[in-house]
Amino acid sequence: MPRLTKTAAALIDASRELADACDRLAFAHPVAHVYNPLRYAAGPHEQYLARFGRSRKRVLLMGMNPGPWGMAQTGVPFGEVAAVRDFLRLDAPVDPSGGGLRTDNQPSGGHPKRPIQGLDCPRSEVSGRRLWGLFAERFGDADAFFNDQGGHFIANYCPLVFMADTARNLTPDKLPVAEREPLERACDAHLAAVLDAARPEFAIGVGKYAQGKLRRVIDTLGIHNFTVGTVLHPSPASPAANRGWAEQATRQLVEQGVWPAA
Repeated sequence: MPRLTKTAAALIDASRELADACDRLAFAHPVAHVYNPLRYAAGPHEQYLARFGRSRKRVLLMGMNPGPWGMAQTGVPFGEVAAVRDFLRLDAPVDPSGGGLRTDNQPSGGHPKRPIQGLDCPRSEVSGRRLWGLFAERFGDADAFFNDQGGHFIANYCPLVFMADTARNLTPDKLPVAEREPLERACDAHLAAVLDAARPEFAIGVGKYAQGKLRRVIDTLGIHNFTVGTVLHPSPASPAANRGWAEQATRQLVEQGVWPAA
């Protein structure tokens, strides 16, 4: 891991505080399994923060929460395995025995249909493949995207993966209020810390859910010296995203002044 800068150290401290806060939360049916990759995938997650969160960022892009074949495997937001390995070139090990896997709020080995395999996972997450694929095509390499030309950073609002007993994915917005509110307090505090560390010019929600969380935290903090925007979420569950997501996202970022026109 490279020597930590002040910005990277702040991001790592914030992620550890968020992991602790999330571990104290309990969730009831229909949530049967909760994965916290900030625990078992802390190695690659902190490697990502240390390498690519070294300085102030011009653009922060934020998603909702991990997918089962992306950040759940690699600890990296939208962390599709091939992108993490080949574009980001991160290689810290994932340790499924290191905590962060719960079944009915008890430690477990996770759901048998959703094993944690790290970079050995053979599945590809479409959202992450689309997102990182666009950045790789436009910027060429990770350093250009994060630092040299782009000054970008990618985060997730919520670090947890929620599953029903069938392994069906459950998103945090569908949790009951009594469970959602304490989770959002923890996530809002983390987002505030990320914004303070990164100090972006643009804060872009990947999807409307993430944009709404950015606006709420920014309004609560009373910070209005950067622009909040959005891009279409790359999920294959979105019919619009299946009709040329990269072209649509590029157009949105250009129209919002985040990227120059090609």
